[in-house]
Amino acid sequence: MATLSPIPSFNDLKIKYQHISLVFPSKQTRKQSIFLSNIDQHQNYNIPTAHFFKKNPHFPPENVAERLKMALEKVLVPYDFMAGRLKLNHKTGRLEIDCNAAGIGFVVASSEFSLDEIGNCLVYPNLGYRQLATPRLDNLEAEVDQPLCVFQVTSFKCGGFAIGISTNHILFDGIGAKTFLHNLASQGFDDKPLAIIPCNDRRLLAARSPPQVAFPHHEYLDLNLPVGEGTCPPVYDCAREELEHKIFKMSQTDIANLKNRATSGERISSFAVVAALIWRCKAYSGDKKGRTSTLIIVIDVRPRVNPPLPSSYSGNALQPIKVSAFLEELESGPFSKVAEIISEGARSATDEYIRSTYDWMEQHRGLPNADYMVSSWLRLGFDEVVYPWGKPIYCCPVVNQMKDICWIFSDAMEGGVGAMVALPAEEMEKFEGCFSKFFA
Repeated sequence: MATLSPIPSFNDLKIKYQHISLVFPSKQTRKQSIFLSNIDQHQNYNIPTAHFFKKNPHFPPENVAERLKMALEKVLVPYDFMAGRLKLNHKTGRLEIDCNAAGIGFVVASSEFSLDEIGNCLVYPNLGYRQLATPRLDNLEAEVDQPLCVFQVTSFKCGGFAIGISTNHILFDGIGAKTFLHNLASQGFDDKPLAIIPCNDRRLLAARSPPQVAFPHHEYLDLNLPVGEGTCPPVYDCAREELEHKIFKMSQTDIANLKNRATSGERISSFAVVAALIWRCKAYSGDKKGRTSTLIIVIDVRPRVNPPLPSSYSGNALQPIKVSAFLEELESGPFSKVAEIISEGARSATDEYIRSTYDWMEQHRGLPNADYMVSSWLRLGFDEVVYPWGKPIYCCPVVNQMKDICWIFSDAMEGGVGAMVALPAEEMEKFEGCFSKFFA
């Protein structure tokens, strides 16, 4: 049965920071500037995640921190761009990564709680988890640029621990991050090679010359800003406001029922039916000033471009797709129609459409533009990564102030799917009512 996980009372995990430092590549790396694709240019914000591990008698937290630091030093050689810093090329008006081996952040901390004390709250969208993924190093001098990635090992008094990671989205998309974590884990062992050789050539998604824009690309709002010399890419930001954070959980049976309601036996993805339900609830909870509602879904383009990108491509290989429907259709029309709109949108992400999008961004400054966005973590499998100290018992995104984005992820603790939603209280009440009514 679909359930709701409200935010619990663990807003403060009583964290004590014990050690803050920078980690550098173990070998000298090439000094160079890394080209960033047009989709990379729009991802200049942090994504924090938390990865929880149970007690391992062979790897107490202090040994984990030591082994993790060693693994990071080794993996930063093939992933040299992670230890670099963002810089603006004033001649092109584009961001680049300066591979200067300036290092990534590394924090060791402890909590006064045990994992048992957190208990079932472990799978909730806990505000306290923000203390597990430090986004910046406060001990650096003001003139020193902040690292693009910070790792934090936090021990709990039970012997369990969490690895928090705050990463600038420019470094990776979700699949790139998963590949990195597999490689990081491999370097934690004494004698293992890289699990997967990363593909770091971001020019594979460079715009064509000259650009060939073949579609209108309403998924982006054209900011009518200049491009080229003396300019800079727009930065995504969100207003700070009081939000409620909740996870809407759907069991495997719930997902099967959603698929049955969405089709007459045809195949349909779990993402399509969950995104359809979330869109319906969001449309119901909104202000309803217009007749239509718009949604952006995010597609992995690795297998869709021609030729396909290597699965180990480390940059952002994303395509936002915008779909729309009448509010009446979303609220009271057949669920199968809403799910089909999602599926049709995903199918529209062809090679030509993707290339046209990246060409459009070569000529325009824009940001994704819709009433709501749904991003899927369903196939990332962060909980499948095998470290020397074992697999995580739970991995999750950390709550943030982005009320216009819903993250859908696998619930490794109980099976099924979770949808993390952040909305003002009044909207959340309506959203929750629509969600509960759908499964009544």
